[in-house]
Amino acid sequence: MGVREVLISRESLWQNPLVERLVGSLRRACPDHVIVLGGDHLRRIVSEYIDYYHHDRTHHSLEKDSPFHRPAKPRPEKRTELVALPRVGGLHHRYEWREAA
Repeated sequence: MGVREVLISRESLWQNPLVERLVGSLRRACPDHVIVLGGDHLRRIVSEYIDYYHHDRTHHSLEKDSPFHRPAKPRPEKRTELVALPRVGGLHHRYEWREAA
C-alpha cells in the first residue's frame, strides 16, 4: 500500500495532530476567560481542564460521549431537579438529575 511510519521530533509537538487538538481546545476554552495569577494557578487550571476534557466534555467523534465512558442516565420518575456541577472553576458545567429537596 506504500504506507510508512513517520516519526516526529520530540521538540515539535505541533507535528502530532492529537496533541495539537487538545492544545487548541485548551487555548480556546481557558485563557480567554480566565486571568492567570501565576505558574501554580495555570497548572491547576490546565489540570482541571484536562480532567474535564476526558471525563465530562462530549466529543463528536465518540458519538457525543467522553473518552472515559459514562453511561447516559435517564430522568428518574421521582420528583427531581437538574443540578449544575461546576468544572474548571465554574467555566464549564456538567449536569445531573438529583432528587428534589
